[in-house]
Amino acid sequence: MRIGVLGAGAMADALATQWARKGHEVRIGARTPAKAVALAGRIGHGASGGTLREAAEFGDVVLLAVWHEGVPDVLRQAGPLERRVLIDCTNPMEPPFERLKTGDGPSAARRIADATGARVVKAFTMCHESVWRMAPPVFGGRPLGVPLCGDDEEALALVRALVTDLGCAPMDGGGLARAGLLEAATAFVVGLWVAGEDPAAMLPPPEAAAGAPRRTSEPAH
Repeated sequence: MRIGVLGAGAMADALATQWARKGHEVRIGARTPAKAVALAGRIGHGASGGTLREAAEFGDVVLLAVWHEGVPDVLRQAGPLERRVLIDCTNPMEPPFERLKTGDGPSAARRIADATGARVVKAFTMCHESVWRMAPPVFGGRPLGVPLCGDDEEALALVRALVTDLGCAPMDGGGLARAGLLEAATAFVVGLWVAGEDPAAMLPPPEAAAGAPRRTSEPAH
């Protein structure tokens, strides 16, 4: 698969490196093209670097991996993205993780879709970039689950394949209308981590998550 990467930071580095190692063709683009060229050199495996527009035009799939504040300028420089498959891994959150930078408005993913006309899939938001550098991210014998939100089945299928290439398990998070819930969940979970809590401890196993209801006054069987 040809993957264009918009951004040359840590997330771009982590994901692009893994995909290049799996044999995908990767082109990095950055507002400072020299940074994209340097990152491509470190990645190796045939990766190349240049401008944001070059990366956007290159990819069958385009990864948007920049800070939330930089999104409008990066999309402007990337050029037309209508009907393109665009992975949005941006997080519109800020410490102390009590609110999203999008406020009460549409999700960041929805705003990106509306601004570009791209087939946006929200993904790779829940974990620090160091997790995506693991090969593979497996914890307690179970591959890391990666929730995806998107409306276009073809786009989702391509992103599922890229998730699987990381050794992770794609999870159906619903349509793009649910991307705002994923963005908020990410901020909440990160806030727990920062506070020294283990978010995994608040989730029962699936077999217990929706058990048969009974009154607490009734004896357990």
